Amino acid sequence: MGRNDLITGNVWEQYSNKVIERMNNPKYLGEFSEDDAKKRGLKLVVADFGSEACGDAVRLYWLVDPKTDKIVDARFKSFGCGTAIASSDMMTELTIGKTVDEAMKITNLDVEKALRDEPNTPAFPPQKMHCSVMAYDVIIEAAAKYKGKDSNELRDNEIVCECARVTRKEIEDIIRKHNVKTIEELQKYTDAGKYCKSCVAPGGHEEKPVYLVDIIKEVQEQMKKENLKNASQTEDFEKMSLIKKIKAIEEFLDTKIKPMLAMDGGSLELLDIREEDGITKVYIRYMGACATCASGGVTLLAIEDELKRHFKTDKIKIEQI
Repeated sequence: MGRNDLITGNVWEQYSNKVIERMNNPKYLGEFSEDDAKKRGLKLVVADFGSEACGDAVRLYWLVDPKTDKIVDARFKSFGCGTAIASSDMMTELTIGKTVDEAMKITNLDVEKALRDEPNTPAFPPQKMHCSVMAYDVIIEAAAKYKGKDSNELRDNEIVCECARVTRKEIEDIIRKHNVKTIEELQKYTDAGKYCKSCVAPGGHEEKPVYLVDIIKEVQEQMKKENLKNASQTEDFEKMSLIKKIKAIEEFLDTKIKPMLAMDGGSLELLDIREEDGITKVYIRYMGACATCASGGVTLLAIEDELKRHFKTDKIKIEQI
């Protein structure tokens, strides 16, 4: 395959020499048969994976020593572009000599980095990163076949960035840990969104069910709610403003008291909260079965005790209207 046969102009210069060499002369292109495996006393594993993003497909052949789970030899066959062929060839090489479990840790980022001529210069353009994703996927397929499992059991759930194989959970954890508010801040801690960028926001070359900007917004909103809730629980009740007290008491009644009353067919309505002579007075009205219950007074005292215990103060008084 000559330069003019593949691509022209400056884009060609974005491919490393290693990529170009493996496009033209892949080292591990080929296949193994059951006879090949038997002659060497090894187990043959054959796995396929196709990419909907670019229409490429790869078949991976492993010869595995069942006593050690080590991949003794490997070959591949690929249908796709030059980047897919080069990536598949390097992926195949990286698995040889590793155990199946070790091979499962190989990602498309490992493949891309192994194809670089210089450590800090990408091996191919970012828009071609998806071509290397098959490297990870076909390894998982092969490992699943060897282990006799469903490949979905071995995959991380909900991959958001296909290029960097980053899951939603990993992204959410980073946002929480570092209080990430922008894509730029997120990318200080992960490679998500650095390559084809289609997962960053709507408008990329590939539509996604969720984008990084959405996840950042959602997690930040969740964190704000959690901080408000924690503040209401940890802040000294007697130093709270009346508005904060109202919100805190209302939330406590809604989440702790009402569910218990509902078990007996009752409920309550919060009518008012007032500050009188240093005491926070909570006025409620019973509803449902509680409205006619003979033990309403006892329940009222129990609710008051729960409020005092939760907010760590004896300056709360609850009254029924």
